[in-house]
Amino acid sequence: MAYKSGFVAIIGRPNVGKSTLLNKILGQKVVITSEKPQTTRKRIKGILTTDKGQIIFVDTPGINKPLYKFHEFLIEEAKLAIPDADVIIFLIDGSEKAGAGDKWIVQNLLKAEKDIIITINKVDTIKNIDARDDIIQSYIDLFEGKKMPLLKISAKTGRNIDDLVKNIYRKLPKGPKYYPEEELTDQNMRAIVEEIIREKILRKTHQEIPHSVAVIIDTYKETDTMDSIQATIFVERDSQKGMIIGNKGAMLKQIGTDVRKEMEENLNKKVFIELFVKVEKNWRKKDKALKEFGYSN
Repeated sequence: MAYKSGFVAIIGRPNVGKSTLLNKILGQKVVITSEKPQTTRKRIKGILTTDKGQIIFVDTPGINKPLYKFHEFLIEEAKLAIPDADVIIFLIDGSEKAGAGDKWIVQNLLKAEKDIIITINKVDTIKNIDARDDIIQSYIDLFEGKKMPLLKISAKTGRNIDDLVKNIYRKLPKGPKYYPEEELTDQNMRAIVEEIIREKILRKTHQEIPHSVAVIIDTYKETDTMDSIQATIFVERDSQKGMIIGNKGAMLKQIGTDVRKEMEENLNKKVFIELFVKVEKNWRKKDKALKEFGYSN
């Protein structure tokens, strides 16, 4: 049997479950998740290697109407994943009908001659079959009669994930092994720690803070027995800085503890982490700040 390999872009609106799907396929957490929009900000590769071949998945930011220069970067990140993709997973929230955002994605991003698999997520949340069929039809209608393969899955429970992977393999070309078998992602440790810090902030804070946070790793020193990390969390306003630090530093300390525990579990060694918080006013609107924080194409 010929060895297959290729790139698969996961495209969809915010909060449809793209990162949850990738983690479920790989059987391990390689991208952060939360219930808040804009959790994924950059293209992140997840690599599945089996005896059939190697699939390089590209998780992309959720696509929304741009309000800041930062949002324009997110859309560009999603767009950049498409030209190199052999297959596109158009991931959809099966609990609600197609909206303006889905229509925009189909009209602006999915016009290229690519193999597209319409993938309906969260189908386990719908008990009314008629309602479910109406929802699915609303997405089929977006393609104006063009027939596409369609799969109903649950990224959370793993329902029909194996079928999705089988369908992807059918569409991939013959190709080489791009990455060693043991690699699950293309992210280096600095990038992984930045994302983990941001995830802990996302899960512990509310309102505008999650969208206003950027993280930079200042130093990362490795030894055989311990990794030492210093990182700076940037926010847009003084009030946000106070919320992240918390009463007598309690919130910042808890974030650091959560990050340390996850890193120690991943690395199987001690981790020392020191976090700082700084204000960079309106950084999402500034080209210089976006470039410094890695949100520039």
